[in-house]
Amino acid sequence: MFVFANIKFLYLLIIIPLMIVLYIIVQARQRKRLIKFGNIEMLKGLMPNVSGYRPHVKFVLLMLAVALMIIALARPQMLKKQENVQKRGIEAMLVLDISNSMMAQDIAPSRLDYAKMLLSQLIDRLTDDKMGLIVFAGDAFIQMPITSDKVSAKMFLKTIQPDLIQRQGTAIGSAIDLAVKSFNDTKQSGGRAIFLLTDAENHEDNAVEAAKMARDKNITVNVVGIGTPEGSPIPVKGTMSYIKDKDGNVVVSKLNEELGKQIAAAGNGIYVRASNTGATIKALAKEIDKMQKGEFYSFSDDYDDKFYIPVWLALFVLIIEFFIFRRKNKRLSRINIFEKKQNKQ
Repeated sequence: MFVFANIKFLYLLIIIPLMIVLYIIVQARQRKRLIKFGNIEMLKGLMPNVSGYRPHVKFVLLMLAVALMIIALARPQMLKKQENVQKRGIEAMLVLDISNSMMAQDIAPSRLDYAKMLLSQLIDRLTDDKMGLIVFAGDAFIQMPITSDKVSAKMFLKTIQPDLIQRQGTAIGSAIDLAVKSFNDTKQSGGRAIFLLTDAENHEDNAVEAAKMARDKNITVNVVGIGTPEGSPIPVKGTMSYIKDKDGNVVVSKLNEELGKQIAAAGNGIYVRASNTGATIKALAKEIDKMQKGEFYSFSDDYDDKFYIPVWLALFVLIIEFFIFRRKNKRLSRINIFEKKQNKQ
């Protein structure tokens, strides 16, 4: 199996077609300048050492070297071995509110960005545990099913934006219900928990009842309040204005701590406001440590870095490019191994 550890660097490959277009434009302009001096074929006779193809070869080799270096930056890796490793941990569903109110900036840089940062640190804390990811607004859907792959979890987390869900709102109850259904049906000896990150501005359903149903199935619901009770206006994406109500007044979104605490109490979990990142992660980690750990098997992949291969290839190509002269070599041009020798009379 072949993968890239830093796949984002491959976007730099767009440089190659841009450079090709620029090179073609430059060559066309140079040809136009030569035409002004006279007939191209006649000018070639006046410049016997000028090569028509060598500059093109050098350019192709240079672009090939650039492409290989970009591939090296992306860190190509080859699967070395895959093991089925036994682990002990819990199953956790990370439930993230991505409604428009999460774009409020009472927590810098925004509630959503701050929540994503918290989740990233929480994923690091879930060392030997399984986790899944659910996003919700007016609807809820599974962004990532339960897995032990932390790399994939962080990758999905980075792509989350409010426009993932067209129907706006805050259906916390539906999100909790979906999280409960997302846990594996097989018997699990370890604990199960939902970590809900939201500003708790619920307008759609009964979130407290949903948390009680989760508790009845031995699933705890922990709530992280994102935002401040004082609140903040909600910026309109791509503009300098804010969301307004039907009367034209700017909407101020406030953290509903009371509802957040009620959901956590109904779900036999804890409520913590995300005012301090370290304290928040510490409080959640304490709850995780208290939970019973179950045994499960997880595939562990061991990859070998192969970035040095494109690096050496790029170096080899650059050496070839260096020794190809733009002009013809006078001495070498006199040698013609295909020319038959004339017998002297």
